[in-house]
Amino acid sequence: MIKATGIIKSYGALKVLKGIDVEIQKGEIISIVGASGAGKTTLLHILGTLDKADQGIVEFDNTLITSLSDKKLSEFRNKNIGFVFQFHHLLPEFTAIENVCIPAYINKVNKKEAEAKAMELLQFLGIAERSQHKPSELSGGEQQRVAVARALINNPLAVLADEPSGNLDSASAKDLHQLFFTLREKFNQTFIIVTHNEELANMADRKLVIKDGVIN
Repeated sequence: MIKATGIIKSYGALKVLKGIDVEIQKGEIISIVGASGAGKTTLLHILGTLDKADQGIVEFDNTLITSLSDKKLSEFRNKNIGFVFQFHHLLPEFTAIENVCIPAYINKVNKKEAEAKAMELLQFLGIAERSQHKPSELSGGEQQRVAVARALINNPLAVLADEPSGNLDSASAKDLHQLFFTLREKFNQTFIIVTHNEELANMADRKLVIKDGVIN
């Protein structure tokens, strides 16, 4: 479903990715590991269209995303890719359900339909009773579940997660890791996860190790 070929990326004189080739199937859970500065997040951002490679191509469900205009790219991203970050990036002035609905509103889904889907996801994630709470009133684990619901609201082809459990205590981290597999079973969801957490990395279907700008 996702195919990246010959991905090269530099920042100034620093060559971070030196020719990455990777293919990811629908429903796979992939972990990306490597030392700090190895280029894990850079690769994730290129696969997720948040950054552009200097060279190479990325195909996403038969769409050559490296050839899309910025406008088409942002439309494609909102419809097809969900993101979960280490810092939840929830908007503090909005409630949990409002935060979840934002990508759906951008996708021009009407309010009633968006809220119904958001509640369904919050219910599935076990935090429906927290739907009217603002982020400051939620625990770290609850905030991350809201972020996961937000990532899923548009039924994306894939969810890309960057250190999703990095800010959580070990119990919450374990719950979140298990959640990814539950979501895969329910929605046949594809996950690409950058992590330093060895336990999560080893739970994945495949573990990609980046070293010296290439996948070993």
